[in-house]
Amino acid sequence: MSLSHFQAEFEKMMNRDYFSSSIHPMRNEAFSKFNECGFPTQKWEDWQFTNLTSLQKDTFRISELKDGPTQKIDLSPFHIDNVANIVIYNGHFQKDISHFPSGINLMSGLDYLESKEWKYNNTYDSPFDLLNTAFMDSGMSVVIDENMTINTPIHMVFISNSNEPLMVNPRVHIDVGDSSSATFIEHHVGVSSSFFENGSIFINLEQNAQLNHIRIQSNSTKTISMANIQAEQSLDSKYTFFQYADGGQLGRLNMVTRLNGEGADCNLNGLALSKNNQHLDHHIITDHRVPHCTSSQNFKSILQDKSTGVFCGRTIVREQAQKTDSKQSNKNLLLSKNALMNSNPQLEIYADDVKCSHGSTTGELDHEALFYLRSRGIDMMEAKNLLTRGFANEIMNAIRHNCTRSFIDTKFKHWLGDEV
Repeated sequence: MSLSHFQAEFEKMMNRDYFSSSIHPMRNEAFSKFNECGFPTQKWEDWQFTNLTSLQKDTFRISELKDGPTQKIDLSPFHIDNVANIVIYNGHFQKDISHFPSGINLMSGLDYLESKEWKYNNTYDSPFDLLNTAFMDSGMSVVIDENMTINTPIHMVFISNSNEPLMVNPRVHIDVGDSSSATFIEHHVGVSSSFFENGSIFINLEQNAQLNHIRIQSNSTKTISMANIQAEQSLDSKYTFFQYADGGQLGRLNMVTRLNGEGADCNLNGLALSKNNQHLDHHIITDHRVPHCTSSQNFKSILQDKSTGVFCGRTIVREQAQKTDSKQSNKNLLLSKNALMNSNPQLEIYADDVKCSHGSTTGELDHEALFYLRSRGIDMMEAKNLLTRGFANEIMNAIRHNCTRSFIDTKFKHWLGDEV
C-alpha cells in the first residue's frame, strides 16, 4: 500500500461528516509527520528483522458504516466466563451487545479529549502511532475514579470480518484513579481474508492504582496487526501485562512503559506461538525514571515450520533511578529446523546502585528428556506435547484471571494438538 493510497484514504476520512472537525488539526499534524518519516524499513535498527513488504501488497481502505455486521454476532467462540463484553466490529462499536461493570466511565474518544482539554499522547512520533492518530476511527476510553475496585474484568473484543482489504485504527485510553484496581482484556479475533489493524492503547495509572492487562491476539492468518501500547505509572502503582499471540500473518507489539513514581512495579509477560510463515515481533521498552522501582520482562516463543520471531527488549535506568530492581528474560523453543528467532535483550543503565539482569536462550526440545519419556512408554507425539506444555506453563501462570487463563490454555492445547 503506497503512501499515495494512504493519502487518498486520509482525504476520505477527513470528509466524513459524522466525525467532529475539532480533531482535524490533530489528524493533519499526525499525517503530515507520517508522510515525512514513512513506513519503517529494515535499515532502521528497531525494524531490521521485520519486513513490512506484506503491508504494501494490499490496498487497504478505511472501514465504512456498510462494513458493520449484517447479522447477529455470535460471540460464543470468544466467550470468557465472568467478564463484561465491549464489542467492536470492523471498527464499529456494537452498543446493543456491549455492557460494562458499574464503577467505570465509558467515554468516546472525542469526549475523552474534550475532558483533557485536547491534550493527547503521541510519544516518540513512531510511524504507526502517527498513523493511528491520523486515522483513529473507533475511539474508546475507560476512566475509573479513585478508590474503586472493579471486580468484573472488562473484555473488549475487536472483531475483523471482511472479504475486502480493510484498515482499522482503534484508539483506547485507560485511566485508573488513585487506589483503584481493574482487569482489562483486549481480544483480537476474526476471519478476514485481508485486514490491517493498527491499534494504540494509552494507559495512565495514578498513585497506588493497579491494572491487570491481558492481550489475546488471535487474528486471521491474513491479518497484519500492529499493537502500540504506552503505559505511564505513578507512585506505588502496579501494572501487570500478559500477551498471548497465535494469530496474524505479521504481528508486532510496540510497547513502552514509563515508571514515573517511586515504588512503581511493572511486570510484562508474553507467549507467542507461530507456524507456517507467520512473523511475530515484540519490541519492549521499560523506562525507569525515578528511584525504588521494580520491573520484569518475561517473554517466550514457540516456533513451528518456517515461522519467524523477534524479541527486542530494552530496560532503561535513568541516572536518578537509583535502587532499581529489574529482570529480563527471553526463552524460545524451535520445533522446526526452518524456524528462526532473533533475540536481543538490552540494558541501558546510567545509575550505579541498581540490580539488573537479563538473559536469552533459544533451542530445540531436549533429546535426553524425549528419550526418557519414550523409555517410559510415551509415544513421540505425546512426549513432545508434554515438554512443550512444560516450557509454556511457567509463563501461563502469569495470567491473573482464572477464567481467561482457562480460555487461553484451551487455545494453546488446540494449537499444540494441531501443530506438534
